Amino acid sequence: MAELQSAKDRIEMRNGYSIPCVGFGTWKMPDGETGLEALHQALADGYRHIDTAAAYGNEETVGKALATADIPREELFVTTKVWNDSRGYDATLKAFEESRAKLHLDYLDLYLIHWPAAQGADADWQRTNQETWRALESLYLDGKVRAIGVSNFKPHHLEPLMDAAEILPMVNQIELHPGCNQEVTRDFCNRHNIVVEAWSPLGSGRVLENQLLIDIAASYGCTVAQLCLRWCLQRRAIPLPKSTDASRISENARIFWFNLTDEDLQRIDELDPLGQSGLDPDTIDF
Repeated sequence: MAELQSAKDRIEMRNGYSIPCVGFGTWKMPDGETGLEALHQALADGYRHIDTAAAYGNEETVGKALATADIPREELFVTTKVWNDSRGYDATLKAFEESRAKLHLDYLDLYLIHWPAAQGADADWQRTNQETWRALESLYLDGKVRAIGVSNFKPHHLEPLMDAAEILPMVNQIELHPGCNQEVTRDFCNRHNIVVEAWSPLGSGRVLENQLLIDIAASYGCTVAQLCLRWCLQRRAIPLPKSTDASRISENARIFWFNLTDEDLQRIDELDPLGQSGLDPDTIDF
């Protein structure tokens, strides 16, 4: 990732469309003025990739921020996701139009299945995922979205979906941070040319007090947050940090002035489990 120089720089997906290498996450970002201020700050600091979801309840605020920003639409990259209660072909198409209306956009850059239907909760989970994916393929072919993908899919969720797909997933967004390195899923995605995105790249702040990370960060003169985000990038994943604090928003975008050595990458890879959300795609009940 040494060639990347700013959060605006892009990584090409399998279909030739490109995605900015750092995104601004909005999970748990409040709807309304606080969220609007955070988004305006992010855009001012050079973020061009905004990640939201129907379940976050803030698509209208994201849409307002984008509409009031003096940035050409083609420079922006906007992602949202279909929630679990809208799986299936027709329900997904309806959910997409509702999200697009809230975002006030003619098209979306990326649309994701937020969580896979899984065996524990859906006896016909493979078919459910395939029908939801068929809706995303339709949206893509109709030009309503520039790229399509999934979120929280493990290889055993991806394989049956890909076997039935006409268009293969371009992105998989997963929980990824030091202490949760997702090596198996990352390797699968890399082998199949699926771009990996990292949600909760700071472990919701839980990794920031780890002594090993503190020591490594000090050796580079960076913050622990910057270290975590740089680790994601060098592990071929697009980090999606979220903050409503202006200084941290700015700090999280400044991760291009240093490179982690192979030795330090390996030390971080080998951390014991740390900062994980506990959300397992195979056992979620929401």
